[in-house]
Amino acid sequence: MPSLVPRSITHSPVVNRTRAGNRAGRLLPSQAAGPCMHALFVHGMGRSPLSGWPLLQHLKGAGFRTSFFGYSVLLENFAGIRGRLVAKISALAASGDDYVLIGHSLGGVLLRAAVNSLPAGTPGPRHVFLLGSPLRPARLAQRLASHPVYRAFTRDCGQLLGSADRMAGVGPLSVPTTAIAGIRGLPWKRGPFSGEPNDGVVSLAEVSAEWLVELVRIRTVHTLLPSSRRVGEIILESVAQDAA
Repeated sequence: MPSLVPRSITHSPVVNRTRAGNRAGRLLPSQAAGPCMHALFVHGMGRSPLSGWPLLQHLKGAGFRTSFFGYSVLLENFAGIRGRLVAKISALAASGDDYVLIGHSLGGVLLRAAVNSLPAGTPGPRHVFLLGSPLRPARLAQRLASHPVYRAFTRDCGQLLGSADRMAGVGPLSVPTTAIAGIRGLPWKRGPFSGEPNDGVVSLAEVSAEWLVELVRIRTVHTLLPSSRRVGEIILESVAQDAA
């Protein structure tokens, strides 16, 4: 299937795309996925599964089955959430459906931890999509780590996001993984991002890694990534290319 957007290869193995808006028609289900493709969405910290509703509706329209995973950082620590997510993914894999995983922000960190903790022999996802999800310690989390309000509302998960050791322990993924990064953030040279491209919460550098198969940049902010129609188009295109 022809690509919907131009691509340019960087010096790293990552395919780096900037998405300014695609007006091509919606992909048909037969173009995007097989008859049993399932998409599981994991929301970000302080959000709810409702944040992924526009994206899941977009994927449903292309023939996907969809579901979500919810959690509360106020009530659970990272290990506890990861354990429940491992069980959720294991049950999905046991159904026999091909599946993709989509994680926004902390949700992507949880997905990496869960996929790397799946029992031996569990069928892995066809593709993982990380939306504004840090792959290294997040600068904002490090700056706020000792702030009493931040500590009270984010607890163990908030501390993990700023910890070099704990973030390194999550590890890379061995399955095809695409990072989708917002670049319409804070433009100021002063502040946590020092003029680097960012989505207002994480910088482009914080969501980049050599082990990714693709890094896609879109002009939106962190909070709006799961509701961006462009994100849905990118996921459909990538799944169709995987199947080609």
